[in-house]
Amino acid sequence: MAIAFTFPGQGSQAVGMGKALADSFPEAAAVFAEVDEALGEKLSDIIWNGPEETLTLTANAQPALMAVSIAVMRVLEARGLDLKKQVSFVAGHSLGEYSALCAAGTFSLADTARLLRIRGNAMQAAVPAGLGAMAAIIGLEHADVEAVCAEAKTLGACQIANDNGGGQIVISGEKDAVEKAAALATEKGAKRAILLPVSAPFHSTLMAPAADAMRAALAAVSMNAPVVPVIANVRAAPVSDAGEIAGLLVEQVTGQVRWRETVEWFAANNVTTLYEIGAGKVLTGLARRIDKTVTGIAVNTPADIDSALAALIG
Repeated sequence: MAIAFTFPGQGSQAVGMGKALADSFPEAAAVFAEVDEALGEKLSDIIWNGPEETLTLTANAQPALMAVSIAVMRVLEARGLDLKKQVSFVAGHSLGEYSALCAAGTFSLADTARLLRIRGNAMQAAVPAGLGAMAAIIGLEHADVEAVCAEAKTLGACQIANDNGGGQIVISGEKDAVEKAAALATEKGAKRAILLPVSAPFHSTLMAPAADAMRAALAAVSMNAPVVPVIANVRAAPVSDAGEIAGLLVEQVTGQVRWRETVEWFAANNVTTLYEIGAGKVLTGLARRIDKTVTGIAVNTPADIDSALAALIG
């Protein structure tokens, strides 16, 4: 009956997120202040006041979501949570993997904020606007989506970016190829194939320049072994070695976020409860659809924190 903490990825952001935490808890306010200082700008003002289109920019959304997750963590820890004693594993969806690693002590908060700013900028700059695309394929098996991507590759790069589970798989690559794959998926019986309003083709081979940028950035920061193992996105298995984690984070930029397999790994290894730490409840919803034996619980408000502490430490 083990517990894991999961950390949300891009798409969970919303203007105003974390404001109630910062207003209620000095530990949370200190997180936002430290992130502002690390980045040399008032990201907290954008998080709490918008505008939404500025918060949604990849270079802002990534450190912003991490800040909210770590704000929740710092409040939990100030009130008695011991991650190493009460939690068996951490995992995060895409950028959420950095939040998970920060929570587990691999990176300092300031370094995590700077790494995610570098990551966001590098991912945005990797592909000229309009060249890439992403699409959500609903209701097709993984193997079928792989097959349509392979067929569409005659028009350019195309691959699975996120296997989110619950019948949702996101593909990414060059625009013509992704559009072709989406059409083929519909022919194969997909319930829906929807082009996503994203600014770049994340988790595709087109992100290779961003992977190079992250290799250099990760080589320049101090890394510790996480206090609990992280379930790496590209491996869907636990990792604790800091050097290995750095390599997997580089691989993650161009590789597949294996979230369905991550939740399945939890279920197969007696993890019964996933606390989603941070903004929104996307991962909580996915957990329910992937494996009914796993319970997802979103923790992002002061009331959520009280409930989580009561369950975790009594």
